[in-house]
Amino acid sequence: MLVVDDEVGVRRALERGLAAEGMEVVTAADGPNALRVALTGAFDVVLLDIMLPGLSGYRVLQRMRAEGVRTPVLMVSAKDGEVDQADGLDLGADGYLVKPFSFVVLVAQVRALLRRNRADLARRKLKLGELVVDRAVREVSWAGVPVNLSPREYAVLDVLASRAGSVVTKDELLRTVWGDEQAATRNAVEVYVGYLRRKLDAMGAGEVVRTVRGHGYLASTPDLDAALDSAAARRR
Repeated sequence: MLVVDDEVGVRRALERGLAAEGMEVVTAADGPNALRVALTGAFDVVLLDIMLPGLSGYRVLQRMRAEGVRTPVLMVSAKDGEVDQADGLDLGADGYLVKPFSFVVLVAQVRALLRRNRADLARRKLKLGELVVDRAVREVSWAGVPVNLSPREYAVLDVLASRAGSVVTKDELLRTVWGDEQAATRNAVEVYVGYLRRKLDAMGAGEVVRTVRGHGYLASTPDLDAALDSAAARRR
């Protein structure tokens, strides 16, 4: 889940609360960083404040929809006017919460969006710079050129791209890609990540999938790195 709010106290409270509900949370404090991260399409839900530095929540949402990113967006604002809510919904928001809001209601709305969009999650396009993972047809391209991957290589990339900016452990890849940790070993994960990286490298996309020594693997881009680093610096 991507949480976008310029108030540090709000971001930290939501991050703690949503993490306690079992959600993996990434935060952003301004419009430009939020847009860079949201355009990956790697989030299940975006909680988007309207009043943001650099680029308003309205403009972030507008750019997301213009770029074809269909991630469900729950807009948040201190403005409770009907026109403000209508503007957000007209731009493609999936819901609207007025501050101060009940955390219980927030979680309920997030879960409702996830239920309604469960089928769409499996069809969504994931974008990491020039790399596009089209989940509807299980195809991958780099700068518009198809990347020929085996079913297992595609599955590994799909997991990493769907959690762009977050480290995925070998055990998590085993569970998700192989379905049963006993059906393969961590060495199999290393082998298939190696196959995948060689194919991406041949296309000029070798830096998208990285090894985080001692932890696992990470899919990211320089823009995403910068946005996440900025969010991490604000938390410190």
